[in-house]
Amino acid sequence: MPTANLLRRGLQLEYATLAWNIVGTAVLIVSARAADSIALGGFALDSAVEIFASLVVVWQLTGAPESRERRAMFLIGVAFLAVGGYVLVASLHDLVSGPSAGKSVLGTTWVAATVAAMLLLAGGKKNVGARLGNPVLVAESRVTLIDAALAAAVLLGLVASAAFGWRWADPAAGLVIVYYALREGATVLVRIARPG
Repeated sequence: MPTANLLRRGLQLEYATLAWNIVGTAVLIVSARAADSIALGGFALDSAVEIFASLVVVWQLTGAPESRERRAMFLIGVAFLAVGGYVLVASLHDLVSGPSAGKSVLGTTWVAATVAAMLLLAGGKKNVGARLGNPVLVAESRVTLIDAALAAAVLLGLVASAAFGWRWADPAAGLVIVYYALREGATVLVRIARPG
């Protein structure tokens, strides 16, 4: 596939990710507030980072890709660290003070659908990014894959909390988000700090 077609395909995947996450962030914020769920709130923040990461990749793909690559990677890494820090504080607060998350059918349904959507989008981005030789798109495919993994962890926490009354499951699912967000943010920043 010619480079122009690959770039167009990469942009289409990013626009699809943007659309999904814009709707998802709104659904998750409403659901998190209604259920007082740190896991849904943390996942809404993760979706906001995914929006930011997609915008960074669109910015990078539509400009001079090589000149924007390092800055794009830096912005994605910092966004991950910010989400990890916020969700860590909120999860620990809920674990210590006694979480009181309620059930959210809307939030649980959306998170379940997100697992499938993000897996498909991540695979497409990785493929196109590798074929283009574009490390930013490949890195952002990992962001999307992590989004799918986090959705699965949040889904387990929501189901455990709703089905078994395990109130600790909701903030524990938030801690999974912390682990992946901090790890990915650090990995991206270390990668761009290395010379060559």
